[in-house]
Amino acid sequence: MIREVTARFARERIQPLAERVDRDDWFPRDELWPAMGELGLHGITVPEADGGLGLGYLEHVIACEEVARASASIGLSYGAHSNLCVNQIARWANPDQKAKFLPKLISGEHVGSLAMSEAGAGSDVVSMKLRAEKTDRGYVLNGTKFWITNAAYADTLVVYAKTGEGSRGITTFLIEAGMPGFAIGQKIGKMGMRGSPTAELVFTDCEVGQENVMGPLNGGVGVLMSGLDYERTVLAGIQLGIMQACLDVVLPYLRERHQFGQPIGAFQLMQAKVADMYVALNSARAYVYAVAKSCDAGRTTRFDAAGAILLASENAFTVAGEAVQALGGAGYTTDWPVERFLRDAKLLDIGAGTNEIRRMLIGRELIGAAERVAQ
Repeated sequence: MIREVTARFARERIQPLAERVDRDDWFPRDELWPAMGELGLHGITVPEADGGLGLGYLEHVIACEEVARASASIGLSYGAHSNLCVNQIARWANPDQKAKFLPKLISGEHVGSLAMSEAGAGSDVVSMKLRAEKTDRGYVLNGTKFWITNAAYADTLVVYAKTGEGSRGITTFLIEAGMPGFAIGQKIGKMGMRGSPTAELVFTDCEVGQENVMGPLNGGVGVLMSGLDYERTVLAGIQLGIMQACLDVVLPYLRERHQFGQPIGAFQLMQAKVADMYVALNSARAYVYAVAKSCDAGRTTRFDAAGAILLASENAFTVAGEAVQALGGAGYTTDWPVERFLRDAKLLDIGAGTNEIRRMLIGRELIGAAERVAQ
């Protein structure tokens, strides 16, 4: 049901906007966010008691996949809103915070974001410089965040800042648009995922009340890391959507395009290309769905969450490249969407942790597990 409802909405409401979203770097907040809220898409993993659907990460992956099939950039903003922000609040906020923030985020009246990275702190997140100094009324934040999805449109942001030293000195804050001392800095242009807004956050003596601290003081790394497996799993759905979108374009083209008196799909090389694209999609889909089911059962492992998005991201970039190749000269033009698919697919080789970091994590975890067994 989640797939059918989301796919229908994506076809009817998102896909007609996809070309403009990319061309104009346009985020259609008013056109899509409240309507997605009416369908329950923003609160899929939020318990029913808190206003959500009370479903699992598998359903969330499928919804993200179908949204991204119509527009990967909308899929990215949707994932940042519904998983990185809403899901973290649902998991870590206290009852008062949930009552304040979740209703408008789930309805789509508000847009959510998460701010972890900085210009000098990406994979090495503990080296962040944004500082939160304790005061009588709460904290004062000074510093910046960078590469933040949905930043310019966000009403609520989950922000990590230093309240001490090292990995045990980071705390999570709920930041609201319009807070004195909080501003949006430079907007960042990108080669792909255009229309999913990315910007800098600037904090200049920004006063944040104690009531906006989410989770334990100095326990921000635990909050962050606990959500990273779910983030990687859900965002992998974007890559599945891109691969399916590639097949949606390539298969009709191979039937309709004629050369040498026959459809180009009659040539074995083209058949092999489609077969490889199909297998790449479904091998990644099987892995991502399996990890999502493990998340729902409370059995996920960090290396499998990293492995699922690693496979999905690399397969998606390969499949998008093959889609361009299958269309030949047409694929290299902006008249066809496959060049957009290729640009969009590259992001998740980098975002939510680079593939190099994912490989390091997988290898380290597996070797560590083998050492523990040996002992």
